[in-house]
Amino acid sequence: MAVAAQLANSNQKPRDPRAVEAVTAELAAHFGNRLVTSRAVREQHGNTLTWIENQPPDAVVFPQDTADVQAAVRVCAKYRVPVIPFGAGTSLEGHINAPQGGVSIDFRDMNRVLEVHAEDLDCVIEPGVTRKLLNETLRDQGLFFPIDPGADASLGGMAATRASGTNAVRYGTMRENVLNVTAVMANGEVIRTDRAVVVEITEALRPAHARLRDVESCVPHLPVERAELDHVDRVRVIPSELRH
Repeated sequence: MAVAAQLANSNQKPRDPRAVEAVTAELAAHFGNRLVTSRAVREQHGNTLTWIENQPPDAVVFPQDTADVQAAVRVCAKYRVPVIPFGAGTSLEGHINAPQGGVSIDFRDMNRVLEVHAEDLDCVIEPGVTRKLLNETLRDQGLFFPIDPGADASLGGMAATRASGTNAVRYGTMRENVLNVTAVMANGEVIRTDRAVVVEITEALRPAHARLRDVESCVPHLPVERAELDHVDRVRVIPSELRH
């Protein structure tokens, strides 16, 4: 392990204080008080649950939309300063550490569920949405998002790390449940689905079977019955008995 650490350190490029200073100044002009450079906040973004030593970024920004992410990424690309996306900070593998400094992009404020398409069993969310928040939003529609890595992780972070959990046996991992990704590339260009800073995710949903298992329905007329059966088909519930 010591050899691996030495090799990793030998491949790191030296940090450029002048570049960091220039990036911080330009980001401050765009983000105002949503750019934070205090040591305490930087250390909170330097690591959380990993055994690796704390490696804080030089600054933390809090974007509120895709345009903010583009602005931060473009400034960092201009001065060749690293960018580290930050979700809920529950990673065990050191993904959020900043060994070469740089700017941490915290998606705390990009936490909106943008669309829920119940008929299509999918939804569109921002990367700061956590799995518990999404499932609370879906509860009244008889749907849920099945991937559960244990922690209340952000779905952007879960997509970035291909999170799984015990439910993966039945529902797969994030690879099988992320349908589309809108992302900001290293040059600030917005694309759909590739390696980049994720700003929007389309997730597959599943019926919440436990809520529908013991439901009995009586429908006297054909039009109502047909609508009821259409709903049964949409949520993938297999009825134990149909009586006319």
